[in-house]
Amino acid sequence: MIHFKNISALIFDFGGVLINLSRQRCIDSFRALGVRELEKYLDDFNQSGFFLELEQGKISPEQFRNEVRKLTDQTLTDEQIDQAFCSFLLDIPEEKLKLLLDLRKRFKIYLLSNTNLIHMNFCRAQHFHFNGYSMDDFFDKCYLSYELGLTKPDIRVFNAVIDDIGLAPQQCLFLDDGLKNIEQAQKTGLQTYWVKQEEDLSFLLQPEVFVYD
Repeated sequence: MIHFKNISALIFDFGGVLINLSRQRCIDSFRALGVRELEKYLDDFNQSGFFLELEQGKISPEQFRNEVRKLTDQTLTDEQIDQAFCSFLLDIPEEKLKLLLDLRKRFKIYLLSNTNLIHMNFCRAQHFHFNGYSMDDFFDKCYLSYELGLTKPDIRVFNAVIDDIGLAPQQCLFLDDGLKNIEQAQKTGLQTYWVKQEEDLSFLLQPEVFVYD
Protein backbone atom coordinates (compact mmCIF):
# COMPACT_ATOMS: atom_id res chain seq x y z
CA MET A 1 0.00 0.00 0.00
CA ILE A 2 1.25 3.47 -0.96
CA HIS A 3 1.11 6.09 1.77
CA PHE A 4 1.28 9.87 1.50
CA LYS A 5 1.68 11.94 4.64
CA ASN A 6 -0.16 15.14 5.62
CA ILE A 7 -1.48 15.94 2.13
CA SER A 8 -3.80 18.92 1.67
CA ALA A 9 -3.60 19.42 -2.10
CA LEU A 10 -3.31 17.25 -5.22
CA ILE A 11 -1.64 18.64 -8.35
CA PHE A 12 -2.46 16.71 -11.52
CA ASP A 13 -0.69 16.69 -14.84
CA PHE A 14 -3.17 16.63 -17.74
CA GLY A 15 -1.97 14.66 -20.77
CA GLY A 16 -1.40 10.99 -20.03
CA VAL A 17 -2.76 11.34 -16.49
CA LEU A 18 -6.30 12.65 -16.97
CA ILE A 19 -6.73 12.80 -20.74
CA ASN A 20 -5.57 10.04 -23.08
CA LEU A 21 -3.28 11.09 -25.92
CA SER A 22 -2.22 9.81 -29.33
CA ARG A 23 0.89 11.39 -30.80
CA GLN A 24 0.65 9.11 -33.83
CA ARG A 25 -2.94 10.11 -34.60
CA CYS A 26 -1.87 13.75 -34.56
CA ILE A 27 1.07 13.10 -36.89
CA ASP A 28 -1.17 11.11 -39.24
CA SER A 29 -3.78 13.88 -39.26
CA PHE A 30 -1.21 16.50 -40.20
CA ARG A 31 0.35 14.17 -42.76
CA ALA A 32 -3.05 13.85 -44.43
CA LEU A 33 -2.94 17.64 -44.88
CA GLY A 34 0.49 17.40 -46.50
CA VAL A 35 2.34 18.67 -43.42
CA ARG A 36 5.84 17.20 -43.26
CA GLU A 37 8.51 16.54 -40.62
CA LEU A 38 6.31 16.89 -37.55
CA GLU A 39 7.99 13.98 -35.77
CA LYS A 40 10.93 16.19 -34.83
CA TYR A 41 8.64 18.65 -33.05
CA LEU A 42 6.10 16.37 -31.35
CA ASP A 43 6.92 14.13 -28.41
CA ASP A 44 4.75 12.30 -25.90
CA PHE A 45 6.22 14.36 -23.05
CA ASN A 46 8.02 17.44 -24.39
CA GLN A 47 7.61 19.43 -27.57
CA SER A 48 10.25 21.40 -29.45
CA GLY A 49 10.53 24.18 -32.00
CA PHE A 50 7.41 26.26 -32.63
CA PHE A 51 5.26 23.67 -30.82
CA LEU A 52 7.24 24.39 -27.64
CA GLU A 53 7.04 28.13 -28.28
CA LEU A 54 3.25 27.81 -28.41
CA GLU A 55 3.23 25.92 -25.10
CA GLN A 56 5.40 28.59 -23.50
CA GLY A 57 3.20 31.41 -24.75
CA LYS A 58 6.02 32.83 -26.87
CA ILE A 59 3.94 32.73 -30.04
CA SER A 60 0.19 33.10 -30.62
CA PRO A 61 -2.09 30.46 -32.12
CA GLU A 62 -2.11 32.55 -35.32
CA GLN A 63 1.70 32.50 -35.49
CA PHE A 64 1.68 28.77 -34.80
CA ARG A 65 -0.72 28.09 -37.66
CA ASN A 66 1.46 30.12 -40.02
CA GLU A 67 4.46 28.00 -39.02
CA VAL A 68 2.47 24.86 -39.80
CA ARG A 69 1.60 26.26 -43.23
CA LYS A 70 5.32 26.55 -44.02
CA LEU A 71 5.56 22.73 -43.80
CA THR A 72 3.02 22.00 -46.55
CA ASP A 73 2.30 23.00 -50.14
CA GLN A 74 -1.44 22.89 -49.47
CA THR A 75 -3.57 25.88 -48.50
CA LEU A 76 -4.87 25.13 -44.99
CA THR A 77 -7.60 26.87 -43.03
CA ASP A 78 -7.29 27.60 -39.32
CA GLU A 79 -9.97 24.98 -38.70
CA GLN A 80 -8.06 22.27 -40.57
CA ILE A 81 -4.90 22.96 -38.60
CA ASP A 82 -6.70 23.07 -35.26
CA GLN A 83 -8.60 19.87 -35.98
CA ALA A 84 -5.41 18.02 -36.89
CA PHE A 85 -3.60 19.39 -33.84
CA CYS A 86 -6.46 18.48 -31.48
CA SER A 87 -6.49 14.91 -32.78
CA PHE A 88 -3.62 14.49 -30.30
CA LEU A 89 -6.33 14.56 -27.60
CA LEU A 90 -8.45 11.43 -27.26
CA ASP A 91 -10.75 11.35 -24.24
CA ILE A 92 -11.02 11.82 -20.49
CA PRO A 93 -12.53 8.64 -19.04
CA GLU A 94 -15.72 9.39 -17.14
CA GLU A 95 -14.39 7.65 -14.06
CA LYS A 96 -11.53 10.16 -13.86
CA LEU A 97 -13.96 13.07 -13.97
CA LYS A 98 -15.97 11.45 -11.18
CA LEU A 99 -12.72 10.88 -9.28
CA LEU A 100 -11.80 14.57 -9.47
CA LEU A 101 -15.20 15.59 -8.13
CA ASP A 102 -14.91 13.13 -5.24
CA LEU A 103 -11.38 14.23 -4.43
CA ARG A 104 -12.42 17.89 -4.34
CA LYS A 105 -14.54 17.04 -1.30
CA ARG A 106 -11.33 16.23 0.61
CA PHE A 107 -8.50 18.17 -1.04
CA LYS A 108 -7.61 21.25 -2.99
CA ILE A 109 -7.29 20.07 -6.60
CA TYR A 110 -4.99 21.74 -9.12
CA LEU A 111 -4.04 21.18 -12.74
CA LEU A 112 -0.44 21.74 -13.90
CA SER A 113 -0.02 21.17 -17.61
CA ASN A 114 2.34 21.78 -20.49
CA THR A 115 -0.32 22.78 -22.98
CA ASN A 116 -1.47 25.49 -25.36
CA LEU A 117 -4.47 27.69 -26.00
CA ILE A 118 -5.71 25.68 -28.98
CA HIS A 119 -5.80 22.45 -26.99
CA MET A 120 -7.29 24.02 -23.89
CA ASN A 121 -10.09 25.74 -25.79
CA PHE A 122 -10.90 22.39 -27.39
CA CYS A 123 -10.83 20.54 -24.06
CA ARG A 124 -13.03 23.11 -22.34
CA ALA A 125 -15.58 22.73 -25.13
CA GLN A 126 -15.42 18.96 -25.62
CA HIS A 127 -14.10 17.05 -22.63
CA PHE A 128 -15.40 18.54 -19.37
CA HIS A 129 -19.16 18.65 -19.98
CA PHE A 130 -20.07 15.89 -17.56
CA ASN A 131 -23.41 15.98 -15.72
CA GLY A 132 -23.71 19.69 -16.38
CA TYR A 133 -20.25 20.55 -15.04
CA SER A 134 -17.61 22.67 -16.75
CA MET A 135 -13.83 22.51 -16.50
CA ASP A 136 -13.68 25.05 -13.67
CA ASP A 137 -15.80 22.74 -11.50
CA PHE A 138 -13.08 20.10 -11.39
CA PHE A 139 -10.14 22.23 -10.21
CA ASP A 140 -9.48 24.93 -7.66
CA LYS A 141 -7.04 26.45 -10.15
CA CYS A 142 -5.34 25.54 -13.42
CA TYR A 143 -1.66 26.30 -14.01
CA LEU A 144 -1.09 26.25 -17.76
CA SER A 145 2.32 26.56 -19.36
CA TYR A 146 1.34 29.13 -21.98
CA GLU A 147 0.08 31.41 -19.19
CA LEU A 148 3.06 30.76 -16.91
CA GLY A 149 5.57 31.28 -19.74
CA LEU A 150 7.38 28.14 -18.58
CA THR A 151 7.13 24.40 -19.20
CA LYS A 152 7.90 21.39 -17.06
CA PRO A 153 10.46 20.11 -16.15
CA ASP A 154 11.79 23.64 -15.49
CA ILE A 155 11.99 23.75 -11.70
CA ARG A 156 10.72 27.34 -11.75
CA VAL A 157 7.31 25.97 -12.76
CA PHE A 158 7.01 23.98 -9.55
CA ASN A 159 8.30 26.80 -7.37
CA ALA A 160 5.80 29.23 -8.90
CA VAL A 161 2.89 26.86 -8.31
CA ILE A 162 3.93 26.13 -4.73
CA ASP A 163 4.23 29.85 -3.98
CA ASP A 164 0.81 30.55 -5.44
CA ILE A 165 -0.95 27.68 -3.69
CA GLY A 166 0.40 28.91 -0.37
CA LEU A 167 1.02 25.50 1.19
CA ALA A 168 4.29 23.87 2.17
CA PRO A 169 5.47 21.66 -0.70
CA GLN A 170 5.35 18.66 1.62
CA GLN A 171 1.58 19.15 1.90
CA CYS A 172 1.11 18.74 -1.88
CA LEU A 173 1.06 15.55 -3.95
CA PHE A 174 2.09 15.97 -7.59
CA LEU A 175 0.99 13.30 -10.08
CA ASP A 176 2.62 13.13 -13.52
CA ASP A 177 3.45 10.49 -16.14
CA GLY A 178 6.78 12.12 -17.07
CA LEU A 179 9.69 10.86 -14.99
CA LYS A 180 11.78 14.00 -15.56
CA ASN A 181 8.91 16.09 -14.25
CA ILE A 182 8.62 13.88 -11.17
CA GLU A 183 12.35 14.11 -10.47
CA GLN A 184 12.34 17.91 -10.74
CA ALA A 185 9.26 18.23 -8.54
CA GLN A 186 10.91 16.14 -5.85
CA LYS A 187 13.76 18.67 -5.65
CA THR A 188 11.27 21.29 -4.45
CA GLY A 189 10.00 19.08 -1.62
CA LEU A 190 6.75 18.08 -3.31
CA GLN A 191 5.48 14.59 -2.63
CA THR A 192 5.11 12.81 -5.96
CA TYR A 193 3.51 9.88 -7.70
CA TRP A 194 4.66 8.64 -11.11
CA VAL A 195 1.53 7.70 -13.05
CA LYS A 196 1.76 4.77 -15.45
CA GLN A 197 -0.02 4.68 -18.81
CA GLU A 198 -3.84 4.41 -18.42
CA GLU A 199 -3.41 3.74 -14.69
CA ASP A 200 -6.49 3.54 -12.51
CA LEU A 201 -6.15 6.34 -9.95
CA SER A 202 -9.15 5.35 -7.84
CA PHE A 203 -6.75 4.25 -5.10
CA LEU A 204 -6.61 7.95 -4.18
CA LEU A 205 -10.09 7.56 -2.69
CA GLN A 206 -8.91 4.96 -0.19
CA PRO A 207 -8.59 6.65 3.23
CA GLU A 208 -5.59 4.56 4.23
CA VAL A 209 -3.51 6.03 1.39
CA PHE A 210 -3.29 9.36 3.20
CA VAL A 211 -1.71 9.41 6.65
CA TYR A 212 -1.89 12.38 9.02
CA ASP A 213 0.08 13.12 12.17
